[in-house]
Amino acid sequence: MQGQVRVRFAPSPTGYPHLGNIRTALFNWLFARHTKGVFILRIEDTDQARKVEGATEIIMESLKWLGLDWDEGPYFQSQRLDMYRRYAEELVNEGKAYWCFCSSERLDKMRQDQMARKLPTGYDRHCRNLAQEQVQATKSSGTVPVVRFKSPLEGQTTVEDLIRGEVIFANSTLDDFVLLKSDGYPTYHLANIVDDHYMDISHVMRAEEWLSSTPRHVLLYRAFGWQPPQFAHLPMILGPDKSKLSKRHGATAINEYQDQGYLPEAMINFLALLGWSLDDKTEIMTVEEIVKNFSIERVSKTAAVFNIAKLEWMNGMYIRALGTQEFSDRSLPFVERALPPAVKRPIDAGYLEQIAPLVQERAKTLSEVPSLVDFFFTSTVEYDRELLWGKLDSKQASDILGKSIAALEKTLAWDAEQLEAAIRPLTEELGFKAGPFFGVLRVAITGRTASPPLFQTMEVLGRELCLARLAAASDMLKA
Repeated sequence: MQGQVRVRFAPSPTGYPHLGNIRTALFNWLFARHTKGVFILRIEDTDQARKVEGATEIIMESLKWLGLDWDEGPYFQSQRLDMYRRYAEELVNEGKAYWCFCSSERLDKMRQDQMARKLPTGYDRHCRNLAQEQVQATKSSGTVPVVRFKSPLEGQTTVEDLIRGEVIFANSTLDDFVLLKSDGYPTYHLANIVDDHYMDISHVMRAEEWLSSTPRHVLLYRAFGWQPPQFAHLPMILGPDKSKLSKRHGATAINEYQDQGYLPEAMINFLALLGWSLDDKTEIMTVEEIVKNFSIERVSKTAAVFNIAKLEWMNGMYIRALGTQEFSDRSLPFVERALPPAVKRPIDAGYLEQIAPLVQERAKTLSEVPSLVDFFFTSTVEYDRELLWGKLDSKQASDILGKSIAALEKTLAWDAEQLEAAIRPLTEELGFKAGPFFGVLRVAITGRTASPPLFQTMEVLGRELCLARLAAASDMLKA
């Protein structure tokens, strides 16, 4: 490489950023940070008809959440319309593009006719060779034209791709694509070429779906007499069934994963491995390690498969690696949002931090935390009466509760060690195995058959609440 690396992430605000968009942003950001280059954010907002309100803000918030900071921007294409028009007209004046006056009705009829005759669809170049007098007369009549590029009719255009090598396109397959629309807005093809040139973009790293458009861009660079950047088209992301990733495979918008409680560092790690690898075995890596080792040479040509189970596993690994306070702090907004309305707000952060070590090992996402801790925040718990005795009978469960209440009322220090010392001998006294015995207490105190470690849970809940729940369970059985 010669000169500074300058790359860009150039999303269109026609929807919220999905995994593919963000994977593209990530690879560009990693490459920029690895090479001490520049990462630019450019909002390609020229498709006014499909623009989604609030999408630009979501794009930037998603990048910030992941820590993908940009060095320049955000730039907005809608603020440079005069420049794009000037360059489109320059190509017309040089005979490399032309004004097209075809109506949408004519173009629709043309496409229907092509499909009926089983021909490739594409513009038939009706206006390509209009005389200057015809152009002026049609303009004077009030018809608003578009500008089309004069694609070569013969020969080949070669794209040099850093991932795929040399890709050759027959020029006969390229249509005379639109550069400037009738509303004065440029198409992607014109605007991104002009912007990439003036922003000194050295590498264009984008999704594989843009590879078929790249010969058009190479031809435009030649028409302007500009040096094109180096291209690298990233592999597709497929669902587990090997079809193109879509909503039926689960959430695809990155903000949905944020709402579901995935950690940004886990998402970075996971997305980095969708098309890139350090070796054939390393999976858990810090952002710093990925930046240090990232290279285009290790980006795969083959499609990457999205695996939600792997993402959950990886997110769980990152959650367990957090310090107790950080896990508690990150869980707090989810707990605040999801606990029943009757629970007093704001949630006591100090109390949640006491609970955190008891559930951290079990959480795969932060959004699971509220369901793991909810019984810590309510005065009572609800459950099916039959859950209490499990494989025992109601008489046995009642005996367990009665003996446990009596032993616990005599316990002086309410900590896990003393609680276990008070309760465990009762299993032998009553002739029960520890599992069924503790199961009765667990259901009575937490309302569920699976919970954090029993005695640590009782310590956090405190004497008064535990005894009250045990008494309520005993009364339920007697009733």
